[in-house]
Amino acid sequence: MPIRHPRPKPPRLACVAAAAAFVLAVPSAFAQTAIDKLKQFKVATTDLNIPQVPQTGRNADAIRQNLQRVKLPPGFSIELFAVVPDARHMAVAPSTNMLFVGTRKTTVWAVTDRNSDGVADEVKSFAPSLKFHNPNGVCWTKDGFLIVAEHNRVLNFPAAEFFYEGPDVAVIEVVGQGKLVPPEEESFNHGARTCRVGPDGKLYVTLGQPFNVPARDKLDLYRQWGIGGIVRMNAFDGSGREVFATGVRNSVGMDFNPKDGSLWFTDNQTDGMGDDIPTGEINRATKPGQFFGYPWKQGRTRITEYGYDKDPLPPNITDPQVYTDAHAADLGMAFYTGQAFPEKYRGGFFSAQHGSWNRSKPIGARVLFTSLKADGTADKTEVFAEGWLDTSGIYRGRPVDVAMAKDGSLLISDDFAGAIYRVSYQAP
Repeated sequence: MPIRHPRPKPPRLACVAAAAAFVLAVPSAFAQTAIDKLKQFKVATTDLNIPQVPQTGRNADAIRQNLQRVKLPPGFSIELFAVVPDARHMAVAPSTNMLFVGTRKTTVWAVTDRNSDGVADEVKSFAPSLKFHNPNGVCWTKDGFLIVAEHNRVLNFPAAEFFYEGPDVAVIEVVGQGKLVPPEEESFNHGARTCRVGPDGKLYVTLGQPFNVPARDKLDLYRQWGIGGIVRMNAFDGSGREVFATGVRNSVGMDFNPKDGSLWFTDNQTDGMGDDIPTGEINRATKPGQFFGYPWKQGRTRITEYGYDKDPLPPNITDPQVYTDAHAADLGMAFYTGQAFPEKYRGGFFSAQHGSWNRSKPIGARVLFTSLKADGTADKTEVFAEGWLDTSGIYRGRPVDVAMAKDGSLLISDDFAGAIYRVSYQAP
């Protein structure tokens, strides 16, 4: 089924000092010894040796072998950048050859290319003295503070790329445990948050619907909290929180277009309606307060559960920019601002499809590229990388996120294989 269409600045010492003062002033939001100690710049653990993930051996060799199945446009090549268990969303560090990688478990990984050869030399857990809870979302402020968005908490780590070597790091509690969404609305379903810091300096966080389709008696509560949408707030103390976008089912990827400041985000569609409906979505928000149709409509399909299809469509629905294959699971996305790839890729964005779980014939497990028109809207979408789903229907990898490295290469995370890949280009 064809796809259809309708450099942050390095951290400054003054910023780190200001963050330190802020950390000292923030009271504890919940009884957790480690985070209380770290807020006060005290030692939370005595073990300074953090175990590293092996980067050689049978597992790494097997991942490299599977990469031979991946098809790319002429001139592009793909290689294993790092073995990173459960690798999800990525945040490339502003000033060093490293990145931080979220997971849906209890670990955030620090991945370092110490000799700058395009292959990671070291993978180890970040801030192991803390216990993370589904720390899927990672992103940077403009001054080099690392944000970690968990299921129901948001943390901020000053100058993380310089202070990650030991187990104890400075931490700011942006949103305390249980205050991102009401605790009674926590769910194992759709709890992976993603984050970005916008041109306005505010922190944007996606909040997925806990249900396949929300019941009508949940709508007012979800609208108030921004569940099934995107919220924004101060990146250091969570103040000024407001709902930025609504009518979204479960977005697990977003990025700002640096040319016009618009926010683009993927959305995952309702299950159980059939193999080919509803189509997936990639949306564009150009201002606060836009409504994207859910649960009355998704893609071009009316939602039947709870009788939403019997209602008149709410006014002022913002339709998707890109319609993708149903149930391919569109997740992370990133605009390409580098110079290493051919001209056609500059200014567009890459997006990852995790692959279907509820389709009679599996689809997805690939990376797409979308170019933009002169007016900033979507132009064409094409498959950029595929081959992780073989002809027998077996997944040999499931892309989650994409991120541009400093040299202009493209990083792709894979939580199934537990790896990060690097795509580079050399003219044929």
